[in-house]
Amino acid sequence: MRAPIAILLFAFGAILLYFGMTASESVQSALTRLFNGLPTERSQWLIIGGVVALALGAGVFLRRAEA
Repeated sequence: MRAPIAILLFAFGAILLYFGMTASESVQSALTRLFNGLPTERSQWLIIGGVVALALGAGVFLRRAEA
């Protein structure tokens, strides 16, 4: 039962990471980066959420393999 959850978390993380990377390359993000050196807060949260979801998906999948 944990395998579908792990796959969903992994896929959701990959989608969030994709949208975060796309948002970090936008014009708005470039202007924000010009003034304060960081991309927009939205792109930062999308990337962070994607990494966390990928890590959780991998953790659930690996934990399932141990049991």
